[in-house]
Amino acid sequence: MNRRTRTALAAVLLLGLAAGPVTATAALAAPSAPGAAEGRAADGQGPDVAALRAGIAGLPDRDATAALIRVGGDGRWTGTAGVRDLRTGAPALADARFRAGSTTKVVTAALVLQLAAEGKVDLGAPVNTYLPGLVPASFTTPVTVRHLLNFTSGIQPGASFGDTVEEEYPHRFETLPYQEVVAGGLSKGPAFEAGTRQQYGNIGYTILGMLVEKVTGDSYAHQAEVRIFRPVGMTGSSFPRGADPRIHGPHNRGYQLIGGEQVDVTEWNMTDRFAAGDMISTTRDLERFVFALFRGQVVPEPQLKEMFTVPDLPGATRSAGLERLVVKGREVWGKTGARPGYHTVIAATRDLSRTLVYSVNSTDAKSDGLKIVQRFGLAAFNR
Repeated sequence: MNRRTRTALAAVLLLGLAAGPVTATAALAAPSAPGAAEGRAADGQGPDVAALRAGIAGLPDRDATAALIRVGGDGRWTGTAGVRDLRTGAPALADARFRAGSTTKVVTAALVLQLAAEGKVDLGAPVNTYLPGLVPASFTTPVTVRHLLNFTSGIQPGASFGDTVEEEYPHRFETLPYQEVVAGGLSKGPAFEAGTRQQYGNIGYTILGMLVEKVTGDSYAHQAEVRIFRPVGMTGSSFPRGADPRIHGPHNRGYQLIGGEQVDVTEWNMTDRFAAGDMISTTRDLERFVFALFRGQVVPEPQLKEMFTVPDLPGATRSAGLERLVVKGREVWGKTGARPGYHTVIAATRDLSRTLVYSVNSTDAKSDGLKIVQRFGLAAFNR
């Protein structure tokens, strides 16, 4: 099972399993998302606070060094546990910035859908309409913008520094241009005919970032800032400048188990991830984003429907940027993200009656993620 498959499986288990028994420290908090309810729901079916508290008890430990969790909707709960730095033992920062990994894809999808709403992008048009010559003739079925959005393009993964964090770690300050990643993937030819299968990966969203830049004549990072971050009030969200490996502003350090030791992996050049996974954010910002997005304040109808429409293909669960799951008879839409030292989840019911955002400083964030989602995420959907 490859890493992409394991990540998808982790997302399924995040929302589909039952939480185990659990006890710790955290408190009900006023909502930061506009219009969110405060406190427990009137029917008593608010968050399972005891289970949520138990999930963050005992940090730091071998699995994680810090956890920041926000549960919202009908009743709210926020929790912070662990340490900011293993060397000093300083307590974790509740407003910490972190590498949000593939939750970046939701922002990228929103940008493309905004451009579609403005008539600047046709989702059914071939990618080569906007990026001439990019997709080679070996792709006999034209790859459309929509194929990229819903992971049905058939484009294979491109160049990388390795398949594991251990292999990548010695190269963490080197630059792998995302253009080389894309060129490497396209040169392999299609893994399958576009539109016939769904397969999760980064490369399609890297190309979508390139498309945003070509259509707008602006950088992807600036478009994300002016179109999403500023309007939504995501004041702690940004993208690294070039090859800058640092997280600027308050943050909890990330660690990875390498050779049995917890190694600091906070500084890391993420150039190759670009629009597929390069965002730095906060749990507050991601919660605000989820509320605004689901309410139609980021992407207008009918384009927003793309984010809640899964292609009619065997085994397909993903839409434009999100993944659909059915939990106890109700739909939940979400996205996971993982970079070394940081594991992120955003998830919500379509009506926003329950939302979850967390950042966990996992010491094995790029693994299948099952232990982390079971411990820190499942309790949000207990009831």
